[in-house]
Amino acid sequence: MKRLAKWRLISIFAILSLILSGCGEPFLSTLRPAGEVADIQYDLMKLSTLIMVGVIVVVMVIFFIVLIKFRRKDEKIPKQVEGSHKLEIIWTVIPILLLLLLAVPTVSATFKLADVKEMDKKDSDALVINVRSNLYWWEFEYPGQGIVTGQDLVVPTDEKVYFNLISSDVKHSFWVPAIGGKLDTNTENVNKFWLEFDSAKAKEAGDLFYGKCAELCGPSHALMDFKVKTMSRDDFDSWVADMKDVEEPKVAETESAQRGQEIFNKSCIGCHAVTPANATPPEARRAPNLTNFGERSRIAGVLDHSEEDLKKWLKDPEKYKPGNLMTGSYSLTDEQINDVAEYLMGLKVQE
Repeated sequence: MKRLAKWRLISIFAILSLILSGCGEPFLSTLRPAGEVADIQYDLMKLSTLIMVGVIVVVMVIFFIVLIKFRRKDEKIPKQVEGSHKLEIIWTVIPILLLLLLAVPTVSATFKLADVKEMDKKDSDALVINVRSNLYWWEFEYPGQGIVTGQDLVVPTDEKVYFNLISSDVKHSFWVPAIGGKLDTNTENVNKFWLEFDSAKAKEAGDLFYGKCAELCGPSHALMDFKVKTMSRDDFDSWVADMKDVEEPKVAETESAQRGQEIFNKSCIGCHAVTPANATPPEARRAPNLTNFGERSRIAGVLDHSEEDLKKWLKDPEKYKPGNLMTGSYSLTDEQINDVAEYLMGLKVQE
């Protein structure tokens, strides 16, 4: 009965594994590539899996042939013979060939994905984004456009986008599963790479992809998410122009939002900027830029973008993202939180 119970558990886990293997949203799954880098990596995954499965099948076939054909039939000891030189050559050469079959495309892809010469050229038209990771949020600076944003990465489709990666505090890792990547952000050196976002696949995903930190960095590592908004080059240029038009903090319209802006200017402006051009040195920026906070897709990277969830975050940020630097930095009443939330939700550059 105990053996039967174990087999039932094994069967249940096997079925669950098959079911869960089919899960995965287009904005988050590595098995639904939506860019050139992701396609290359996915092809390498399929190639390596095919080789490994092929080896397993061949070994198992040989195992069962030997098990049946050469099983012991009596008590006699079979004639002892020396090894076959032909077989030894075969099982030495075949692994070498399989290794080359896997190594050549892997090395070729590695050099292709590491080619960032275009971003280092003078007078290059390439879009370069400086990514800075922090505990537990992401900053995206567009040096060629003079823009700084936080948490939402905005990129054009169907062209290479180049990234400089660095960290402000501890080691993190930049990863957009459906697009590719997963490269460390270090505190002392800059890592460089590129990604390309396919417009057709982006539409299937609703023009929104999820990015994550892929390096264990602290208690809120699993909550260190960011969103990638994709758009055509024309729409991207329009977004850049609208962002650059914001030279001064937006003036609140309603009475409640005006009170919220006054509170923000007294207690929040020391960490958060509300203009896209942030003159503060990158290493001194302590919190995400909020210029277009009202257009974000998430609050703190993990909560729904609603005024109600924003109030919850402002009231107790530690509850939703343990270890964040915002915890304990201010103290607001419920009425003040309502005013600040209304002000922040009105920070938009595009309607």
